Amino acid sequence: MSKPVYFKDWINDWQWGVRIALFLILLVSLMQFGMFSLTQNYMVAYLGAQPEDISFALLLCYAGIISILPVQFRFLKYFEIRSYLITNIVLAVLLNCLCLNCQDIHIFFILRFLQGILVGNTAACALILIFTRLESERAQAIGSAVFYGTILANTVLIGLVAAVVVVSADWKVTYYYLIGFQIFTLLICLLALRRKSGHKPYPLYQIDWAGFAIFSCAAVAFVYTIVYGSKYYWLADPRICRSTILTVCGVVLFFYRQSIIKRPLIHIKAFTYPNFLIGLCLLAIYYGSKDSINLVYNYAGGVLKWSTLQVLTLGLCNVAAIVVSLVVSTQLTLGKRHSTKGFLVTGFLLMVGYNLWMCFVMTPDLSFADLLFPVILQGTASGFLFVPIIIFTVSSLPPETGTTGLVVAAYARFTASSNSVAGYYNLQLYFNQHFKEGFLGYLTADNIITADKIREFKALYTAKGFSADQASALANAALGQSVTQQTQLLTNRAVFLTIAILLFSVAMLILMIPAINKTFLHWNRRMVVPTGNL
Repeated sequence: MSKPVYFKDWINDWQWGVRIALFLILLVSLMQFGMFSLTQNYMVAYLGAQPEDISFALLLCYAGIISILPVQFRFLKYFEIRSYLITNIVLAVLLNCLCLNCQDIHIFFILRFLQGILVGNTAACALILIFTRLESERAQAIGSAVFYGTILANTVLIGLVAAVVVVSADWKVTYYYLIGFQIFTLLICLLALRRKSGHKPYPLYQIDWAGFAIFSCAAVAFVYTIVYGSKYYWLADPRICRSTILTVCGVVLFFYRQSIIKRPLIHIKAFTYPNFLIGLCLLAIYYGSKDSINLVYNYAGGVLKWSTLQVLTLGLCNVAAIVVSLVVSTQLTLGKRHSTKGFLVTGFLLMVGYNLWMCFVMTPDLSFADLLFPVILQGTASGFLFVPIIIFTVSSLPPETGTTGLVVAAYARFTASSNSVAGYYNLQLYFNQHFKEGFLGYLTADNIITADKIREFKALYTAKGFSADQASALANAALGQSVTQQTQLLTNRAVFLTIAILLFSVAMLILMIPAINKTFLHWNRRMVVPTGNL
């Protein structure tokens, strides 16, 4: 049977035209993340939401993606990609119109979950189209590099547009730009893709909709537990107790159902392969550690008072490093298929270097050049880690498991992202309290340093024309603000140091475990020796 042809004749042989079209189709699905994450502060003011509500809304989109992911692979085997893409983009435009006029946070939560479903559908279409344009032996490496590289970089790329729009106009205008880009991509699909690709449709029957519903409920409950747990003191609150029970019961029921039905969403057999489990752990560790870059961006914007464009320029340098290292790691992966260990050790050690650099360089006054090198180092580490880990994880499974590797890798990404939101939040709470208590022990009237600092502040405000009482009050407030700033800086340094220690341990384990296994096997051979050989 002939291979399906998805692009029309006028563009099919124009390689760069196809690449641009594929990139725009992929970008249109991922724009929801970048645009929302950069306008979330405005959403807090507009909807009266708490910061936890915005984190919940962001992760709900992830929950929608991973819930629909195994189901929509069945859809792609039945529907024509052109009509499927057009339908999803039109629905995405409608959802954005609803978000634009939504004034209830609970309805907004539902819309975010539905947007996640559409993002998953559109991104999967782009991934299928990317794979069909590559040679079979290069499809996995290059396709993964392009797909996941775009995922890593999309927030900064879209953020540049969002920053300009937010500075010059109302934040709602960002939605108009997003809708306009979606309509533009819709035209590309109409002009570039064939109505009939020639693929043989696979019948839609025995889809595990019950499994989809169970997993969706478990994913939403898990996000709720992770995001709101600290706020409500975890299991001391009945809401967190209920969401935790729902999460555990939903996961157990989902995996039990997958083990007994004829056509499961994921194959439980995949979890019997040790390399696959190791790959999932490495993927989760990578995702959790890479999110520390957000601390740098928050530090630049909050402590150093950089503008949004300055922070995004720093982010662009990170993206450039990601792209370059992705190209290098992909080429080396294609040339040396057994160099995964080298990539992992190099990537994790580079990530250790980045975290240690930030731990020691973070002060209240830094220039762009001071942050440039560690941010580039983090991007380089991400490029060297991501594609090799994905390829190692997915290739650990036999062909009969189908798309289980990709789906479960997405589950790991969702879990790690959720845990990083809660983990960094709780780490900062713990260290912030620890350092603040340490500072308060020295903030006494008989402490010489404290008294001198207050006198300096009083003299400063008195010189500016404030009365003695006003200068005293402002001096105390300035001292409190200084303590808060120093506490946050020490907290960030402690978080970076903690991550560096964890990643260094992982790198050493990757280096040592193969040697330990060989030694263990050698000892076994020495101990289990036939009697005749003694």
